[in-house]
Amino acid sequence: MTHSSIDQVVVVTGASGGIGRATAQAFAARGAKVALIARGTTGLAGAAREVEAAGGQPLIVPVDVAEADAVEAAAARVESELGPIDVWVNVAFTSVFAPFMQIEPEEFRRVTDVNYHGYVYATRAALKRMIPRDHGVIVQVGSALAYRGIPLQSAYCGSKHALQGFHESLRTELLHDHSNVHVTMVQMPAVNTPQFSWVLSRLPKSAQPVPPIYQPEVAARAVVFAADHPKRREYWVGASTMATLAANAIAPGVLDRYLARTGFSSQQTDQPRDPDQPANLWDPADGESGSDFGAHGVFDDRSQPRSLQLWASQHHAVVLAGLGAALGLGAGALSRRVRR
Repeated sequence: MTHSSIDQVVVVTGASGGIGRATAQAFAARGAKVALIARGTTGLAGAAREVEAAGGQPLIVPVDVAEADAVEAAAARVESELGPIDVWVNVAFTSVFAPFMQIEPEEFRRVTDVNYHGYVYATRAALKRMIPRDHGVIVQVGSALAYRGIPLQSAYCGSKHALQGFHESLRTELLHDHSNVHVTMVQMPAVNTPQFSWVLSRLPKSAQPVPPIYQPEVAARAVVFAADHPKRREYWVGASTMATLAANAIAPGVLDRYLARTGFSSQQTDQPRDPDQPANLWDPADGESGSDFGAHGVFDDRSQPRSLQLWASQHHAVVLAGLGAALGLGAGALSRRVRR
């Protein structure tokens, strides 16, 4: 993939809000044709206007990704109207914020159907078209929670862990086949998306992302970079993601105890939860409210517009050269002092 692919055809699921919405805008800014997949028509219409304003060509495709036949039909429509799919980005998700025993079995199943099976169905629809052409990229939007479970999000964490295993298995198969179709995964930190205003919550106070919080444009830039450089198995976004995954690899038991102490309060503001808040588990939040939530949540004043860690992860050669130069200067200074 190149940065100047004007006719690039990109599919983004979960495009009506949050990371998906920001990602659609980012591809549109490069002149891409962008198929927008989600359930809520109000958010999709807003996303389409933004794609067009950014210089892209939008196609609205209302779909519930938990329905395999509907996803397959959507892929067929995209190729019929826009052309062969170059990049497919899976973002769509839902969740329930509650202790495990307060989540009903059918709610747990629904989260899994959207967050895991939805990615599986979409990936299959994309590969069905990409493999015969031996060309294409699939970007799975994951999370630090694909490796590290936290309290109050058992359904979401379980689905992201499942996605991680699926991704690794599929990637090894494509490598075995020496395929020019690539799949990569982007592990996200806490992001300022509208989900905290529409997630089904049984918490006493309003839900919030665990700081530090990043703006959705940071996530979108990571997705576009991953699509352009898809041979790496995964990308980590944000220093918090890197720190969490490192701590979990080194001392998971210690992290268990830390999260047991802090995980409940850090995911809630000091304001009571609005009992009339829309919930997007079964129906799109913008369908119920008629509101277009956009890409950003309500935490703009607390969110970071860039990530130094992300830049460093995308510029390994520059970072290593800088470290080498610094070490060389340090060694030279030490040598001069020793000679004196």
